Amino acid sequence: MSAENQRTENTLREEICDIGRLLYGRGYTVGSAGNISARLDDGWLITPTDACLGRLDPTEIAKVNLAGEWVSGSKPSKTLALHREVYDRNPGVGGVVHTHSTHLVALTLAGVWQEDNILPPLTPYQVMKVGQIPLIGYERPGSPKVAQRVAQLANSVRGVMLERLGPVMWESSVAKAAYALEELEETARLWLMSNPKPAPLDPAALEELREVFGAKW
Repeated sequence: MSAENQRTENTLREEICDIGRLLYGRGYTVGSAGNISARLDDGWLITPTDACLGRLDPTEIAKVNLAGEWVSGSKPSKTLALHREVYDRNPGVGGVVHTHSTHLVALTLAGVWQEDNILPPLTPYQVMKVGQIPLIGYERPGSPKVAQRVAQLANSVRGVMLERLGPVMWESSVAKAAYALEELEETARLWLMSNPKPAPLDPAALEELREVFGAKW
């Protein structure tokens, strides 16, 4: 590995740990739940199985080659297949984040807005930074069926919601994926705490967000 690639890998290891601490500190994941990955030129980095996102060690982040083989670090998360499908299907993705965020999981227990879009368009930043997020029906953690479903969606949305488990978000970097996840969790919190439920943004407002900011909704 070249010195430049090594610096890039080390930077990504640190970013994964920083984002893990941020998400854990905000209560978006507890215990050893959740996982984070990042794309490399020669494979991927992914958090170890059963690792606490708030206490990650950059040297223990698992490295997997382009063939999906574990080459260094601690044992990779059992959701590796899901992450690989996103990277394989969407070359613009640089990071994937999965948590068990409280309000989003609660939303799946209470009932989502629509199966192909778990929340209505409520705020401009939800529309701009997150977009439409479909629900994937319950499967056990690490199920290959989930990875297969995600493969069909990786190019059309920024993430999915796993019923009873939590969101999986992807973006051009680990940080941007985490920011989108935070925006989605905050929107779910607003929706659940509102009674009566607010009206969605109207078509004119959505069109303006598309025209001015390039929002996809």
